[in-house]
Amino acid sequence: MYKTHTCGELHPTHISQTVTLAGWVHRRRDHGGVIFVDLRDRFGITQIVIDPVEIPAAQDVRNEWVLQVSGEVRPRPDGANNPNLPTGEIEVQVHQFKVLNQAKPLPFPINKDEDVDENIRLRYRYLDLRRERMRNNLTLRHRVIKFIRDYLDKHGFLEVETPILFKTTPEGARDYLVPSRVHPGQFYALPQSPQQLKQLLMVSGVERYFQIARCFRDEDQRGDRQPEFTQLDLEMSFIDQEEIMKLIEEMFTEMVAEVVPEKRLLASPWPRLTYQRAMERFGKDNPDLRFGLELVDITDLAPQSGFKVFQDAAASGGHVRGINAIGLGEYSRKQIDELTETVKQFGARGLAYLAITYSGEQRSSFVKFLSEDALQALLERMQARPGDLLLFVADKPAVVFEALGRLRVLLGDLLGLADPYALAFCWVVDFPYMVWSEEEKRWDPSHHLFTAPMPEDVALLDTDPGKARGQQYDLVLNNYEVGGGSIRIHDRILQEKVFKLIGLDPEVARERFGHILEAFEYGVPPHGGIAPGIDRICMILSGEPNIREVIAFPKNQAARDVMADAPSVVESKQLEELHIRVVEE
Repeated sequence: MYKTHTCGELHPTHISQTVTLAGWVHRRRDHGGVIFVDLRDRFGITQIVIDPVEIPAAQDVRNEWVLQVSGEVRPRPDGANNPNLPTGEIEVQVHQFKVLNQAKPLPFPINKDEDVDENIRLRYRYLDLRRERMRNNLTLRHRVIKFIRDYLDKHGFLEVETPILFKTTPEGARDYLVPSRVHPGQFYALPQSPQQLKQLLMVSGVERYFQIARCFRDEDQRGDRQPEFTQLDLEMSFIDQEEIMKLIEEMFTEMVAEVVPEKRLLASPWPRLTYQRAMERFGKDNPDLRFGLELVDITDLAPQSGFKVFQDAAASGGHVRGINAIGLGEYSRKQIDELTETVKQFGARGLAYLAITYSGEQRSSFVKFLSEDALQALLERMQARPGDLLLFVADKPAVVFEALGRLRVLLGDLLGLADPYALAFCWVVDFPYMVWSEEEKRWDPSHHLFTAPMPEDVALLDTDPGKARGQQYDLVLNNYEVGGGSIRIHDRILQEKVFKLIGLDPEVARERFGHILEAFEYGVPPHGGIAPGIDRICMILSGEPNIREVIAFPKNQAARDVMADAPSVVESKQLEELHIRVVEE
């Protein structure tokens, strides 16, 4: 037996007992006639005391060596208690000591939380995971997933595993393809989601399905994306949108209370926003509701403003919208130029501004063009006060929303408005069913091609698809879309109509989706579901800046595993077996 107790469980009731512990040397302190070692395992830290005369080998011990010790639990001397440790009232006087393994000098410290280059952390991820911060993140992730499993089990769901090797049916991102050795020239694809398979489970009569599903998408990396990720995949039969949203809202509300009680929900029930209202108020369909700074529409004031940039945008069908950055009226020109560069990254040609100092002085890039009446109308619309900085973008609606939506988030950070302990869940509904792709000259589904349109909008698919709305609902939390769901099409004729609308040739549709179209002929219940992202939710709950911090072995921003150096070159024999050759560029 390597240990009788963990390093996190000893307390005064164990005093005078002989115990055996095993773990890593977290910290070593040599006080001349006595050596103190903080011994660490996954469960905590216990201070052990070693007499170097009795155990000379202890003098060689260094951080992260693996030890096994036996000794007597005793109270710490008066004044030596450590209130920051659960074991801080006791220590273990060591009588037996064994080095189980030594450790080389470390590439970065384990026993302190300090900034370390991420590439080094990922290169030595097995060491990085020893740090308290990362261990806490893995524990949080475990508790989130366990809560979900227990909750859904109580509500009649079955956890069903679906294949990782499936058929390539592009859903927006690129597939990861897996060549077949026994079927030369043919490929499996790693699933971007189990979408079709969970719908087939509804055809099968499972009725309530869930899975902690691994998904794979070959897309450019960001802080909230990975090539492989984990989602709660959920599907229900004989269900409508309200019932799904109610189940998810209740589940996450209870989960927050149990798993992260230090966090607080800003609203219950959760707010609901239509897609249009979300865009108009926040510039994005995944808004951060922890603070205001809402967009203000001044397009109607633009024609009489006298400012040609505003006038031209309004005349061409564009928008003129602004944000009142309350408290930034003393910003310098350099600081405003930095904000301007931010919006330019997202397509805006510039950022018009009006800064009002606390003394009432006005500095502006455009006020000189405005009449007194136009200026007063603008100030009133923006609810401007001394100390405010008014910022405006005039352009096509999509550019205005993107630029100001991003700027709003930045301003929220600059002003410290995003409370890290607040959780602002909301639902966004009534999305456009189709969006026109100017590049492809076709309609594309705004969600995915299995989403059902609103029943009252089905006729619009033949006359004006751009006005149809989908039975889609997004789960949003603190500036992130953390889950997307919809009621699905369960009628073959409607599904084929959607395939045709997006320009999918009937033969191609049958080749790609024939299995699901045929299944739709055997009595399909109405069904729908949702897929919250486990990684993103854990990232937000833990307060981490990106999802790599809550994944045990993530890829870096170049989609590489720098620890194992993957992807990597394979042997020519392997390629021959798969009937593949690499074409040099």
